[in-house]
Amino acid sequence: MKYLFSTILLFLLYFSSLHLSAQVETFTTSPLLQSEALSATQREIRAVWLTTYKGLDWPKRKANDKAGIERQKKDLCKILDELKAAGTNTILFQARTRSTTTYPSDYEPWDEIFTGQPGKNPGYDPLAFAVQECHRRGMEIHAWVVSFPICHVPTAKRLGKSALPSIHPELCQKCGDVWMMDPGVPGTDKYLAKICSEIVSKYDVDGVHLDYIRYPEKSISFDDKKTYAKYGNGKNKSAWRQENVTRCVREVSSAVKAIKPWVKMSCSPVGKYADLPRQSSMGWNARDAVSQDAILWLNKGYMDILFPMMYFDGKHFYPFAADWVEQANGKPVIPGLGIYFLNNRERGWPLNVIRRQMYYTRLLGTGGVAYFRSKFFTDNEKGLYDFTKEDFWRDETLLPAIDGAKRLPDAPSNLRISQHGPTIRLAWSNVKSDFAERPTVYNVYACPTDTFSTSAAKRIATRLTCPSFDYTPALPTALHQTFYVTSMDAFGNESVPVGFTNEQMQCEGNYYYTNGMINVPEVDGLEQLVLYDITGRKVMQTMYDLKLDLTNLLAGAYMLKGINGDKKELLLLRIWKM
Repeated sequence: MKYLFSTILLFLLYFSSLHLSAQVETFTTSPLLQSEALSATQREIRAVWLTTYKGLDWPKRKANDKAGIERQKKDLCKILDELKAAGTNTILFQARTRSTTTYPSDYEPWDEIFTGQPGKNPGYDPLAFAVQECHRRGMEIHAWVVSFPICHVPTAKRLGKSALPSIHPELCQKCGDVWMMDPGVPGTDKYLAKICSEIVSKYDVDGVHLDYIRYPEKSISFDDKKTYAKYGNGKNKSAWRQENVTRCVREVSSAVKAIKPWVKMSCSPVGKYADLPRQSSMGWNARDAVSQDAILWLNKGYMDILFPMMYFDGKHFYPFAADWVEQANGKPVIPGLGIYFLNNRERGWPLNVIRRQMYYTRLLGTGGVAYFRSKFFTDNEKGLYDFTKEDFWRDETLLPAIDGAKRLPDAPSNLRISQHGPTIRLAWSNVKSDFAERPTVYNVYACPTDTFSTSAAKRIATRLTCPSFDYTPALPTALHQTFYVTSMDAFGNESVPVGFTNEQMQCEGNYYYTNGMINVPEVDGLEQLVLYDITGRKVMQTMYDLKLDLTNLLAGAYMLKGINGDKKELLLLRIWKM
């Protein structure tokens, strides 16, 4: 694997250094390479950051009455509809912005974006509404928590006693016109854990996503000399800073998992983990510049997923993407793509810059991509929305499983199959979940072969919450397949697939639907079975048996009569051979 990554890196660096855009274009648009990439979509995170800070994505309009609330809700539903239609399966929804919230918190004030006034209750719970609407559309929602940055100084003054610098001045530091939490102060970790625990306890979120869980960039006048002198204990300052951030991450993760073990922990580190042997990060990387040892967090289990902010291209993107994957030991690393650079008021990138990043990361096996941010996606910058919907995210997929389960879930049992005209009805018994708050869900597959094949099977239903499914395909021939069902636990682990057989095909009223063998009801006195086609022509006559083999029969409607020795009719069944 390392040899493969090295080869890919050398290849891309070679072309980047020569600025051969035509050759790179050929690489990314090759039908062969695209086909190979698209075959790897068994499980992918397809995420979008939905920003509430300053209403960048939502809400655009203030709400100070019932009509305003309904407008905000309607606007969010429209965004979610568009994201779902394009294949998005994960929403990173900003729940804590700059020590202000988008939900009623016991610890921090309301963000001003909903009403125009800091600390004012908008009259509804936006986070609860977002959770409800995301789940209604079958999408996961992760609570996006901005960690260390606090509000601007003027906002803190407007918030007064409810501002974090007023409540916990020991955790905060004034940096010019903004406030920041100090990771080196004991208590910062506990405070962040308290905020995240509140969210997980109150809301059915699927994940907690930590943003800006790092020391500030050099452009912010953050000075922790006094903190280091007090708490550094003579340690190397760089190592001490890394330990401080890691302590906060570990505390938050432990608190969240103690409440709901299945909630996914993630963060968005700086897009380059560290300098590479043949490629410098130019002084801007996660581990050494801002003390984010995100790979350590992932491999220690403090994080389940990483969303590195890879808002670059060329030599600043490709080698560093490969480095993340190589060091992640098979865990999901979801590159955050800077789709805002497609906008002509930003850098005016052509669509192919993002397209080749998407194909490349899929070939690497990252586990998906994330778009920053929602508005640039739904605005269809340079046609990205159309390309994603019609091509890259066209086929529905499952999300990657996370560690946590000690065993695979039990497979469904007591399978039943029946047909109602053009509809196949599949049913099974519920599989008990280990967590009452997260019941088992089910996936249904159709396979043209007699045995289950991951390459041939097509997923026709995902994350069903009830143990049954009605399938009405556009073409009746699609009914002539073998159907399978799996159970899936709270961590995304899937059971072995179990198939519905012809012997399980049930009689509905006096109708049988079958591909082959049917079970004939037991009736005293029966001696012979006679089968007629729809025209009344006799096509089969046989001695009575509890099983009748119709495998070689042509598809169509038939009538089965059971008669005794006196030619008296004791059984009448209508049969549909599929």
